[in-house]
Amino acid sequence: MSANLSAILYLISGVLFILALRGLSSPETSRRGNLFGIIGMVIAVTVTFLSVGNFTSGFIYVLIFLAIGGSIGAFIAYKIPMTAMPELVAGFHSLVGLAAVFVAISAFVNPQAFGLGIPGNIKLASLIEMAIGAAVGAITFSGSVIAFLKLQGVMSGAPITFKGQHLLNALILVSIIVLTFYLCSNQSANLFWILIIISFLIGFLIIIPIGGADMPVVISMLNSYSGWAAAGIGFTLENTALIITGALVGSSGAILSYIMCKGMNRSFFNVILGGFGATEQSGADNNKEQRPVKSGNADDAAFLMKNASSVIIVPGYGMAVAQAQHALREMVDTLKKNDIKVSYAIHPVAGRMPGHMNVLLAEANVPYDEVFELEEINSDFANADVAFVIGANDVTNPIAKTDPQSPIYGMPVLDVEKCKSVLFVKRSLSPGYAGIDNDLFYKENTLMLFADAKKMTEDITKNL
Repeated sequence: MSANLSAILYLISGVLFILALRGLSSPETSRRGNLFGIIGMVIAVTVTFLSVGNFTSGFIYVLIFLAIGGSIGAFIAYKIPMTAMPELVAGFHSLVGLAAVFVAISAFVNPQAFGLGIPGNIKLASLIEMAIGAAVGAITFSGSVIAFLKLQGVMSGAPITFKGQHLLNALILVSIIVLTFYLCSNQSANLFWILIIISFLIGFLIIIPIGGADMPVVISMLNSYSGWAAAGIGFTLENTALIITGALVGSSGAILSYIMCKGMNRSFFNVILGGFGATEQSGADNNKEQRPVKSGNADDAAFLMKNASSVIIVPGYGMAVAQAQHALREMVDTLKKNDIKVSYAIHPVAGRMPGHMNVLLAEANVPYDEVFELEEINSDFANADVAFVIGANDVTNPIAKTDPQSPIYGMPVLDVEKCKSVLFVKRSLSPGYAGIDNDLFYKENTLMLFADAKKMTEDITKNL
């Protein structure tokens, strides 16, 4: 394929990626945006495939690895449950980072194949791009692995901190910059390998002090890293599609990280350095006297809902774990038949990744016009009869507005306590990912429904 035709087709795929990102910004247009993205990727992969060159030495390898990778990806996408989507995203981010590292290694070891010069005499600009792509890719890979392990529950979601951690991280980051400078000066292979190794190390060290409550920010941040890694390698390979796609992913991930931080009223550096989000309460909290709560059953909940004129649903990670979204949709349909107004309130950091609750509700075919973000619906709680909290915790904790000592102080929360009645579906009184008690459990207008979210929702529907 000629270079001019390849450039034109890459440009078309880039435009389709931009249209895909625009479409994905709204639930109503997300399916169309997804389709644009698929078409753009098919064009980009096809052009790359046809640009390999020698059939015997190129096409065969591409076909083999395309078949292997495509088969694994299709199998995972088909089998993965929606509750495991955050882990899947973290896992895929790690693969993008690792791919960037492999391409950088290939370009450094055999620069002639990429038209970058010869070993020991690689073009300066290409070497800088290569070093940046490898470093960011390595950070993305190791950081995403830790995020995956935390989300999967293999590793504790609590922050892992030690004395001098921030100083060590700062020294490693400075070392990466110094190594890149000396690498460009003498193009030593040893320096290149050391750069990659310490980049892997800093990726681990950056993510381990971040707790479970900050996972939505971590996911979007790693998304941004993977984009910049791809863009850096795109410059090395002089591949327009990689540059455009990487820049889109990198910038959109950075913007998304900002939105997530704003949703928690915290700075990006506060998230990275704060160590917020322990999964277990401290010993002091566990030893304190248990406060009284009011508990009920499905019949009590059904009675309150039957006599309500408006109900606001507040979904959280507990709904995702129980796979209760379809049961919730059936319950809401029953309420609507009784002329009860129902809407959904979504907190920006509900769940374990950006948009987690929106994805689950969309899977259950919940109408988009019934789903509202925090800013749009928070003032409606005071006028609602019932708030049905299903698996959410930290995002409904009123202590965020009253206790300056709380780790979530200042984080905007859903004002569910202002409803006339609050139905809180939860397995126990255990804390959320922030590791603190939820004052909402003990409010006079709160009725705790201790059960599996799906089972309780189904029982409420039967009683309705």
